[in-house]
Amino acid sequence: MLTDSDRVQVLSEALPYIQKFVGRTIVVKYGGAAMKEEELRQKVIRDVVFMTSVGIRPVLVHGGGPEINVWLSKLNIEPQFINGLRVTDAATMEVVEMVLVGRVNKQIVELINLEGGSAVGLCGKDGNLIRARPQGNEAIGFVGEVAGIDTKLLHTLIKAGHIPVISSVACDETGQAYNINADTVAGEIAAALGAEKLILLTDIPGILEDRYNPDSLIRSIDIQQARELIQQGVVNGGMIPKVQCCVRSLAQGVKTAHIIDGRVPHSLLLEIFSDGGVGSMLVASDYTSD
Repeated sequence: MLTDSDRVQVLSEALPYIQKFVGRTIVVKYGGAAMKEEELRQKVIRDVVFMTSVGIRPVLVHGGGPEINVWLSKLNIEPQFINGLRVTDAATMEVVEMVLVGRVNKQIVELINLEGGSAVGLCGKDGNLIRARPQGNEAIGFVGEVAGIDTKLLHTLIKAGHIPVISSVACDETGQAYNINADTVAGEIAAALGAEKLILLTDIPGILEDRYNPDSLIRSIDIQQARELIQQGVVNGGMIPKVQCCVRSLAQGVKTAHIIDGRVPHSLLLEIFSDGGVGSMLVASDYTSD
């Protein structure tokens, strides 16, 4: 149980971070258990609203894989994956767009607004925000990559005090819709906005030296070290695209990238506003804390 003295100490520790990040943009990729479990979901939403209350400018990017699977099942469409990517034929793409844009996105917007924030739901099609291109593997269908970002609409919303909530559906120059990995979208949007931070909420503690030992968390690492860990096989499986996404965003000017455990209550605030943090921070090789 926190005493009044403990609470004052917490606020005192947070003050320099609040001062440092006021007016800065932080892009959060929201997913995993923090999206599925109601108690965690509520805490993430409150963290985001808190960020806006102290002058930070959050942008949320989300996926929604489990919800997509539920609706595919209702429509008797069998989910299929190749190398971790959802096989997205025309029928599946319709469901992906319906669920991500029409359902999950609006639920997040509603939750933020109920907590006192002002959220605006978007997908990549809105205001030509994200231009897509095919991923290149015909076997996985309408799975896309980011070909370009137009930030004009985002800048307008952020300047007006709104919280953009973005689903990772976009279209190419012909109007064909594509499903894009939400981590990738978050990284590219962070780079395009010149964000202070990119934060990926995951279901693991961060980058681990030993994937079976949570105590082997690597708290800080630079781009070169991250690439070496991938080559050595220390970073493997589903962590590879997450780390690569962080590396790409750093190479394009994002100050720091974070992979944190969304299962930890208030992990966003702990990572941003406390000395210890809760996950792995990736930095460019020439990063300084000034």
